[in-house]
Amino acid sequence: MTEPTNPVLTRLADRVIMITGAASGIGAAIARRCIAEGARVVCADYSSDVVQLAEALGPAALAVCCDVADRRSVERAVDTAWVQFGRLDGLVHNAAAPSLDGTVVDLAEEQWRLEIDVSLTGAFLASKYAIPVMAAGGGGAVVFIASQFAHVAVGKAVAYCAAKAGLVHLAKAVAIDHAADGIRVNSLSPGAVATTRLLQRWPDLDAANKGLGPAHLLGRIAAPDEIAAAAVFLLSSDASFVTGTDLLVDGGYAAR
Repeated sequence: MTEPTNPVLTRLADRVIMITGAASGIGAAIARRCIAEGARVVCADYSSDVVQLAEALGPAALAVCCDVADRRSVERAVDTAWVQFGRLDGLVHNAAAPSLDGTVVDLAEEQWRLEIDVSLTGAFLASKYAIPVMAAGGGGAVVFIASQFAHVAVGKAVAYCAAKAGLVHLAKAVAIDHAADGIRVNSLSPGAVATTRLLQRWPDLDAANKGLGPAHLLGRIAAPDEIAAAAVFLLSSDASFVTGTDLLVDGGYAAR
């Protein structure tokens, strides 16, 4: 008996997806998964590493240097996507500031502003300029990458927790405002993920998994591809009746 072949994944065929914070980690994993599903991807990032990523991904990827906290930079990125591809069908706001420890007493005001500007204002600006383009093309999907700490706070991370919680509620508000435009808007809240970002706090990913894994019901941290799979679901027609909600992909962290 002949073994069945794996079907070609084409849930995003012919769609154009813009991803902020695409140069590494979760953003890069989402970019790879979107291209595997047939999309063309605009990889937007403040880091020049995004150029190397786009080159590795091939002709379906376009690199755009973008500071999501700067209005003009975001507007130019969306305009570039329009000029290059003539449409925009999806937006993933994944850009995040470096992890900054601090309570409200000892966190510097500029550190607070950086977290809010990149995570929350960045989502506002990306949506502000991307949604009209998507609406003009008949609709689309927006995904904000939040965190389990939008639901369950952790000590000495006031800016991060506040920004990520803001993303969850921003998604709901934008979903209400733009449902009539054919725009679905959701947030996605990962638990700990095996990315280089964790190496700011842990000596290596094995140590991170041993230290953080037990806090998750599944006993481990996530692989970036697991988060990317959930993001592609929210972008695709498989989630055609899903809007204004948050998808926890946290291995059960917030269930306790």
